[in-house]
Amino acid sequence: MEEIDEFSGLLEGPRARGAFALRGLLASPWSLRVEADSPLTVIAMVRGECHIFHDNGECVVLGPGDVAITRAPGHYTITDGTATQPTVYIHPGQDCRAPDGRSLSEEMKLGVRTWGNDAGASTLMLIGSYESMADVSERLRGALPPLLWVKSEEWDSPLVQLLNDEMARDAPGQAAVLDRLLDMLLIAILRTWFGKKELQDAPWYQAKGDKVVGRTLKLIHQNPSHPWTLNSLSAKVGVSRAALARRFNEVVGEPPMAFLTQWRLALAADLLCEPDETVGTVAERVGYSSPFALSSAFKRVRGVSPQEHRARTLAAS
Repeated sequence: MEEIDEFSGLLEGPRARGAFALRGLLASPWSLRVEADSPLTVIAMVRGECHIFHDNGECVVLGPGDVAITRAPGHYTITDGTATQPTVYIHPGQDCRAPDGRSLSEEMKLGVRTWGNDAGASTLMLIGSYESMADVSERLRGALPPLLWVKSEEWDSPLVQLLNDEMARDAPGQAAVLDRLLDMLLIAILRTWFGKKELQDAPWYQAKGDKVVGRTLKLIHQNPSHPWTLNSLSAKVGVSRAALARRFNEVVGEPPMAFLTQWRLALAADLLCEPDETVGTVAERVGYSSPFALSSAFKRVRGVSPQEHRARTLAAS
């Protein structure tokens, strides 16, 4: 499982805080057009079947125990498999509307965190959405395709049933329980997905397996605050500067020092949204000599200052 462990930094990112959590009970004909633009959404089937058609052309059929994950940006349609036109439109803020624009929030409410068109429907799905950009690592979202899925035979876990049971409960602290269960389900699915053999052609998988590039990435990921230079990286890896630069650029598509900058700034972007962190403490943790040095690099690469990034992200939460 070494190849999965190397992505621990990515999987530490999800921290749901008041995530949107809903059980969907749907009887045919039904079709949901999702335009909510949530950073990440988990769709898990408890019983029945659904078809997901992403606007990028990807599609999947989910059955009991199957789980799919979508990420923003991107819209998609979830249907019963028929040619039914959308019966529900889901807009940002989980605003559910009929095709004629009227609100369906109350009309389709069936109980505690339960929504749909028939309380006795044969199709039951769970939907959990991370609604704030601060809740999901930019590094994680950047590593995922717009739509991915794991079939029931590929993993073995009671998490879907646990989440279903807890969604239907109305108890003190229930939102916190659901947040943690959603985090656990997301991480479990991503661990399985990252380990799929068919992903071995992906650039990140090839980079991991390359002796030169893989060792370089491990050094950067494990100690981003170290004052790395091309000289020190090549010495640690045991190749010349020219050999490291050439091979890294071939496999990753950019020079090692450019990758290091992007990695540090991605870490900084996540840390800046933590309430106890300052620009100064973040700068120290990601390898910048001063708050000014971090601010300059952040502004140059991302187009906004660290303070502006923090304010925008927290305002969206």
